[in-house]
Amino acid sequence: SQESCTLTLRSPMSEAGLDDEEEFVDLLDERRRGSDLSFAFKTFSPWPYKGALSCSTADLNKAVLESHFLRHVAKEVAAETGSSVEEVKEDALGILEEMSQNLQLGFIRLMAYMLTKVFKRLFSGIFVNMEGLNMLQQATQESPVILMPNHRSYVDFLAISYILFSYDIPIPVIAAGIPLAGMKIVGEILRRSGAFFIRRAIGSDKLYWAVLSEYIKTIVRKGFAPVEFYVEGLRSRTLKSLVPKLGMMHMVLEPYFKGEVFDITLVPVSISYDRVLEESLLAHELLGVPKPKESTTGLLKASKVLQEAYGSMHVNFGRPLSVRRLCEGKINRCQYNLVPRDLPRKPSAEVQACVSWLAHLTVRVQEEGSVISPWSLMACLLLQAPAAVLSEEGLLWHQLKEKTLWLRKLALDLGDFEEAIALLKKCGAVHVGQQEVTASDWEVLSFLQTLLRPFIDSYQVTFRCLCEDGPNVFSEKQLLPAVRKLATKLILSGELGTYEALSWDVQKNVLSALRRLETLTKLRT
Repeated sequence: SQESCTLTLRSPMSEAGLDDEEEFVDLLDERRRGSDLSFAFKTFSPWPYKGALSCSTADLNKAVLESHFLRHVAKEVAAETGSSVEEVKEDALGILEEMSQNLQLGFIRLMAYMLTKVFKRLFSGIFVNMEGLNMLQQATQESPVILMPNHRSYVDFLAISYILFSYDIPIPVIAAGIPLAGMKIVGEILRRSGAFFIRRAIGSDKLYWAVLSEYIKTIVRKGFAPVEFYVEGLRSRTLKSLVPKLGMMHMVLEPYFKGEVFDITLVPVSISYDRVLEESLLAHELLGVPKPKESTTGLLKASKVLQEAYGSMHVNFGRPLSVRRLCEGKINRCQYNLVPRDLPRKPSAEVQACVSWLAHLTVRVQEEGSVISPWSLMACLLLQAPAAVLSEEGLLWHQLKEKTLWLRKLALDLGDFEEAIALLKKCGAVHVGQQEVTASDWEVLSFLQTLLRPFIDSYQVTFRCLCEDGPNVFSEKQLLPAVRKLATKLILSGELGTYEALSWDVQKNVLSALRRLETLTKLRT
C-alpha cells in the first residue's frame, strides 16, 4: 500500500527541514464531497502582510515607471542609443505592459472552479503538509514572502495557487515564461491569475533588465503579494534538481540588502508526482527532440491526458527561512550606504557568494522535502532488470514487493550524498579497519554501482567530446549537438549502453560542474 512505502528524504542535521512525522492532508478529499461551484465562490479573506500599503496593479506599475532607478537608467540608455528620454520611457512602458500581471479575484475563482474539475480527474489525491501551510500563513503577515518551488511540470504553479486559495493564504504573483503570454485566451487568464511574463533571452538589454528588476523589487518593497519563481529557471526534464539560476534571486533579495525592508522570508516548496503530465514530452526532449512551442491549440490537443490517471501529488511547504538570520555575519550591508540606493550597482563578490549560497540551500531543502512514491522505487528496480527478463519471464510480484521494501530501507538509511559515504559503513556495505577498507555487502554495492552507471557514462561521453581534437572555444549550440551525435554513435555501435547521455539536462550539468572547477570558462560575446 502507499502508506507502507512512501518516504520523505531529509537530512537530520538540516535546520530548514520539517519534522520527520509530517501530517499530510488530501486536499481533494473534501472537494470530492462538496460542490465545486460553492468552493470557487467561497469567502476568500487572507491576512495580508502587516507592513503592506493598499496598492492596486495600476499603482504598482506607476510606482515602477516613476522610480528614480528607472529614470536614471532611461537617461543612460538614451545617451547610449541616441534616443530621447521620452522615447526610452515609452519603450519601458511597452516592456512593463508586456510583462506585468493583473491579479483579479474573479479570475482566481474561475481557475479554482476549472482546476477542481481537472485535478479530481487527473489525481487520486493532492497531499499537503498542514504544518508547513500554517507556518506560511503566519509568515505572509510578518514580512515579504518569496515562494520557491522546484519545477517539474506546468501543473506546479497552478497547484500552489489552488492550495493557497483553498486555505485563505494570499495568492502569489508568479514569474512565467513569455511564450505562455502568447497563448490565446489562456495567456490572459494566467495574467489575471497572477502570472507576470519574462522573456527567455534578455541578453544585454539594459532597459529590459532595469524594468524587470524594478518591477520585482517594487512588489517586494510594497508587500504587494508573495512572489513565486523557480530558482532552477526551467522545468527539469529528468525530475532531478537543476543548477540554480541567480538573476531573480538577486532581484528579490536586493530590497533587504539595501535596508528597504526589515526581513524577507524564503519558503522552499517541494512538489512530487507519481507521474508528471508531460512524461512523454519530456522523454522526447531528453532524446534531442525540440520542445514544441506553447500554444492554445497544443493545449487542446493535449486534452487526451485527462483520460489517464497520474496517481498522487505531494506538495510539501518547507520551514520559512529568514534572510536576515541566514545572512547574519555573511555580508556587510553598510556597503550600500556608500552610493545612493536608487542608482544601479554591480553586486560585490561577497553579495554574489551569499546569494549563490542561499539559492543552493533552497534547492537542498527542496530535495529534503521531496516525497518518493512506491512506483518510483519500483521503476528504479525494473530499470535495472535485464530487458529479456522483463519481456519474456517477468518479475514475480512478491519478489518486486520485497525488493521495493529493501530499497525503501536503503534509501532511508543513506539519506543525502554527504551522509551516504559514512552510512555505507553503518548499513554494512563496507567495513573500515585500521589499515584497509573491505566490501562486505555486495548486494548493496552492486545495486548502487548499477544505479550510478548511467550518470558516470553520461559525464564521460561529454568529457570525451571535449577532449577530442578541435577548437578550444565553442558555443553551447555547437557543443551540445556534438555530444548528442557522439552519444548516438556510441549507442548504435554498442559501446555505450545508456540513453541518459543524450539528455540536454545532463550535458548542461557537466558544463556547470566544469565551470565551478575552472576547467572551462564561459565568455559572453
